[in-house]
Amino acid sequence: MSDFDLDLMAVEDHMDEEFELEGSIVLGVLDGSTDPDTWLEAISSGNVLVLRGEGDINELASGFARDVKESGGNLVHFRGFLIVTPPGIDVDTSRLG
Repeated sequence: MSDFDLDLMAVEDHMDEEFELEGSIVLGVLDGSTDPDTWLEAISSGNVLVLRGEGDINELASGFARDVKESGGNLVHFRGFLIVTPPGIDVDTSRLG
């Protein structure tokens, strides 16, 4: 066997630093009663939104969708829900089709 020196403790320490995620998954209702700035604030804090749409989702999200997209975030409409992610978190839709 060859001499292979692997320091697993150092790797674990590096992984903890590298993959530290902040934020939460926030469940809510998108019905027009919540100020769009509230949703933008949640996204800018690193949260992922899963919002059940009650009405026309495009219309209901119009107050924050452009800002989310321009900042590098994502919006995905799926089965009556709007999933909104901050920059750096992608939604994989490849298994839907």
